[in-house]
Amino acid sequence: MMVGKRSGEWLELPLPNASWKPLKPGAIEELAAFLPVPRKFFLRLASQGLIRVQEEMVRIRLFPSEEPSSKPERLAIEILYEDDYCLVVNKPAGMSVHPAEAGQGGTLASAVAYYYASTGQACAIRHIHRLDQDTTGAVLYAKNEWAHVLLDEAMRDKRIDRRYVAVAEGVFRSKQGTIDEAIGKDRHQSGKRRVTPSGDQAVTHYKVLQQMKKAALVELELDTGRTHQIRVHLSHLGHPLMGDSLYGGSSRLFHRQALHGERLLFDHPITQKQIEVHAPLPQDLQQLIKEVT
Repeated sequence: MMVGKRSGEWLELPLPNASWKPLKPGAIEELAAFLPVPRKFFLRLASQGLIRVQEEMVRIRLFPSEEPSSKPERLAIEILYEDDYCLVVNKPAGMSVHPAEAGQGGTLASAVAYYYASTGQACAIRHIHRLDQDTTGAVLYAKNEWAHVLLDEAMRDKRIDRRYVAVAEGVFRSKQGTIDEAIGKDRHQSGKRRVTPSGDQAVTHYKVLQQMKKAALVELELDTGRTHQIRVHLSHLGHPLMGDSLYGGSSRLFHRQALHGERLLFDHPITQKQIEVHAPLPQDLQQLIKEVT
């Protein structure tokens, strides 16, 4: 698939054919033959004069300078993958992905805003998915609107594969299985979720990687992305995450839920090549595994 070459704020592509005109009827369909084209987005660009033909080149303004919606803060983050369209960051424990209220600092959004500014990138902050504040691991960002539209669509269509690892309490009778239980809000405690027939469908696949005496290292993959899904489902199964006191886990050895977003697997929104990104286990989780082994 042809993806063109970036030149500042513009993507440059050779003309599909000599008669191609960006504003003529059907031009979007011609462009879609060799690029993944979000139709409404490209029609808007065309109406604003942001798709141009110059000599034998199509130029599309896909990388405009944008202001971040979060105040940049110099916070330590690890970049796991980056190109002109995507960014994957390894989120540390204790950091919210985005502000829950106006003026909230110390978020991953602020850290990413600082990273963009310090590397000369004028990008808005566009996260594609979230992790709980105390969950660590890979978080995917789109660096422009085109990539955002396509990655959001991929997330809705369940084409972004997220794999987690966790330390859960107890001895699992079944070494692998699927938890298909609807999840809704807990009526008695704000911010908590529970399994309930009136909730939204939620499906979690699990596999025990290592069974210890009183805990297990578990790999998990999601078909859905409900709030606290893994935490609720494993607690419902009788195996709450270690450290997850909200859902019945003990905090004696660990003081946050022992959950880590270990891998992201997705097709690049533009090139369609498969991207696989791994986030290394944080030191505290590595130490916990040693202690319970």
